[in-house]
Amino acid sequence: MQTEKMVVLNPANATRKKTQDRLFIFFALLPAFLVVATCCFIPVVQSIAMSFFKYVLSRSGDYLWNNFENYRQIFSEGDLLPAIRVTLLYVFVVVAVQLSLGLVLAVILNKSIAGRKFIRSLILLPWVVPTIITALLWAWLFHTQYGIVNFILVQLHILEKPVSWLGDIQLALPSIMITSVWKQLPLMVLMLLAGLQSIPLEMYEAALIDGANGLKTFLHITLPFLRNVIRTTVLMSIIMNFKQFPLFWTMTGGGPVNATTTLAIYSYKNAFVSLNFGKGAAIATIWLLILLLTYFIYDKVFKVNEIE
Repeated sequence: MQTEKMVVLNPANATRKKTQDRLFIFFALLPAFLVVATCCFIPVVQSIAMSFFKYVLSRSGDYLWNNFENYRQIFSEGDLLPAIRVTLLYVFVVVAVQLSLGLVLAVILNKSIAGRKFIRSLILLPWVVPTIITALLWAWLFHTQYGIVNFILVQLHILEKPVSWLGDIQLALPSIMITSVWKQLPLMVLMLLAGLQSIPLEMYEAALIDGANGLKTFLHITLPFLRNVIRTTVLMSIIMNFKQFPLFWTMTGGGPVNATTTLAIYSYKNAFVSLNFGKGAAIATIWLLILLLTYFIYDKVFKVNEIE
């Protein structure tokens, strides 16, 4: 008869091992934490603190506590709400268009089509182009006299005469949206394509045997499996577009008549054009709060859908 031997760890040894594991995890994460704290947390705290001071760079020694005066000026001037409206409209439209086009292109590129590898490589080109270069390129394409967009539309008799895409109040923001979609769409396609390739083929085969058509297969298999990928990718896109600055500043500078002035442009103008760092920091603080609120609402919507 064989007897089973049970190894019982000494409580002192078990506690020591847990302590060692925790110390290892702590020291392994410490360098990354220090980098994030130095580059992110500390500047954010300094910016929030600065928002309660009167800090105008053009006046030497002018760094005085002024309570909520910066915030009172911002809300009384009437420029904050239009900047919030432009920011939210830009983020919503760009992210929605990116997700829609990204899903379509990802599904197409996931199929066995001729030249699939070449198309996959080609579609990444806009993503690797620097944002400033993208802004200059599209500013030239939208140029009133020499832009190819006006030339093509006039030749096709869609327009009677060239229009000022970046100088028109109604067209400036949509023009930047088009540029942003062109620049960021490859990342969305790449992420969704990676998610599609992780879906087991057996699921599609089972759906085919059960007689499900293409739409039902997409709604009940593809989308549920892509849920986490969509959640992460859309969140990345929201954050990326919330802090979008180079496209706006390079293409329009926030004009015409503040038609493309986002919170990023509004904060920059006050801090680095008017040299009022206290007011610029206050705008940045409001901007951060709106971004956090957007994230919590977004996360709450996904959690509600998961429960349902």
